[in-house]
Amino acid sequence: MRILGITIPEEKRLEIGLTILYGVGRSRARSILDQAKIPYGTKSKEATVEQENKIRSVIETLMLEGDLKREVTSNVKRLKDIKAYRGIRHQRGLPTRGQRTKSNSRTTRPYRGRKTMGTGRKIAEKK
Repeated sequence: MRILGITIPEEKRLEIGLTILYGVGRSRARSILDQAKIPYGTKSKEATVEQENKIRSVIETLMLEGDLKREVTSNVKRLKDIKAYRGIRHQRGLPTRGQRTKSNSRTTRPYRGRKTMGTGRKIAEKK
């Protein structure tokens, strides 16, 4: 089964297989299957052509994949352009949702002129 140019795995249940699409998680996959009136446990290789078409028609109404990625990047760009706090955090590569950075985020936070914090281990010399 191919949807939006992406192959849905045949051995997985549709509930899980639909999550391969960008913008579809477990809850959205369930709502898609509910709207198409297809049981969650159906595998994609067992789905009939009618069921595939029902899923496609439901998915076409949603914003997924490329359109969704474009909208997310434009939203982040807008935040950066208006110099919002969240936009500045995006520019600096820091957490944007209020997480602490003193003890966590050590891999993204710059440290004393270095790009990121390391593990503290020294590379052992080869004998």
